[in-house]
Amino acid sequence: MQMAKILSDLYDYQSNKKLLYVSILTSPTTGGVTTSFGVVGDIIIAEPNSYIASAGKSVLEQTLNKTVPEGLQVAEYYSRRAYST
Repeated sequence: MQMAKILSDLYDYQSNKKLLYVSILTSPTTGGVTTSFGVVGDIIIAEPNSYIASAGKSVLEQTLNKTVPEGLQVAEYYSRRAYST
């Protein structure tokens, strides 16, 4: 419930007030922070080699039933993906 309230306020902050939202991720950034307000910023800054994940590697592998590549949950992975799309 708290996460929904925070995201609702962030939506108002970004959309209605036309203000810039900068998200700064440090290591580790995990769980609800990652899946909610941590990654919805207009600008997202992460410290080098920081661990950023919504769930641990073993949880992902069990859920997806496949091996997760090394380095998947490191800031540089997300940076490369952002610039390749």
